[in-house]
Amino acid sequence: MSRQVNCVMLGAEAEGLDRPPYPGELGMRIYENVSKEAWQRWLGHQTMLINEYRLTPIEPKARKFLEAEMEKFFFGDGSEKPPEFVPDGGA
Repeated sequence: MSRQVNCVMLGAEAEGLDRPPYPGELGMRIYENVSKEAWQRWLGHQTMLINEYRLTPIEPKARKFLEAEMEKFFFGDGSEKPPEFVPDGGA
């Protein structure tokens, strides 16, 4: 049986991650409180942030920004889309 967590994003019990997805305290917090489904949502949001802000994830400044956005996405008020963002199929 898969590991279950009370997902902070879904507000319900859901299948948990197999291992911490990020190093350190934030990674453990995500592992304990975020479901696989919610993690997939973050990965999509993170990809959008990288593309829209033209980030290079190996740069320390970009990594710090993404880590802050990840924390807001799961445990804060949410990570905002860039003001100019237009989803696929948009005008």
